[in-house]
Amino acid sequence: MDAMRQVADGVFEIDIAFVHAHLVVVDDGVVLVDTGLPRRSARVERALREARRAVGDVRAVLLTHWHADHTGGAAELRRRSGARTVAHALDAPVVSGVVAAPLTRLQRVTKRITGTPAPVAVDEVLDGDGPFSVAGFTAVHTPGHTAGHVSFLLDRDGGVLFAGDAAAGGATRVRRTPRLMTADTVAANASVARLARLTFEVAVFGHGAAVTASAADRFRDLAAA
Repeated sequence: MDAMRQVADGVFEIDIAFVHAHLVVVDDGVVLVDTGLPRRSARVERALREARRAVGDVRAVLLTHWHADHTGGAAELRRRSGARTVAHALDAPVVSGVVAAPLTRLQRVTKRITGTPAPVAVDEVLDGDGPFSVAGFTAVHTPGHTAGHVSFLLDRDGGVLFAGDAAAGGATRVRRTPRLMTADTVAANASVARLARLTFEVAVFGHGAAVTASAADRFRDLAAA
C-alpha cells in the first residue's frame, strides 16, 4: 500500500509502488526529490495534502537521474506548479527528450511496467558539486547508475542524504544497486566510496528503507566490504 512517512524534520518518504519520491518542507514551500512513476502524480498530490501543502507550493523538483521511475511525474508537476526542474548535465538531455533514453535490454522489457515519462525541460543544469539555487541543498555527482546520477545533501538534522539509486536502503544497512540496472559498476562503487566520506545522519533512497541514524557509517561499511 502506498504510504508516506517522516524520516527527518520536514522530510517525508513517499511510497509509489516500488519506488520512493521525497517531499521536503522548506521556508517558502516544498522541494521534491524525484517524482516516481509515470501516471502516478496523484500519489504525490495526496502526499502534499497529507503534509498540509498543495501542488502550487512546490518550488523545485530535484531529479537524481533520468530513469522513468524517478522522473515519471516531473513534467506534470512542473506544468501545474511552475516549479523549477534541476538535473545533472549528463542526464538532462534524456530528461528533456533531446536525446533518446539509452535503455538496456532489461529496461526495454520493464518499460511495459514503468511506462515512459513525458519529457520535461530542465531549468537548472548541474555540472559540478556544491550548493546550487535551492537553499540548504548541496549536489554531489555520483555517476555509475547513470552517467549523470546526482545525490543531494540537505543541511538539516545532522545531514540528510538523498542517495537516489547510488545505493539502496535497508533500514539498518546500505546495499549496492543491482548490476543489471547500473550503467558503470566501477563508477558506482567509486560513488559509494565518495558518499562514505561525507557527513550525514540520515539517508533516503529510491529503493529500500531509509536509514535514520548513523547513515554515513552504513555507507562506510558498504565501501569497505
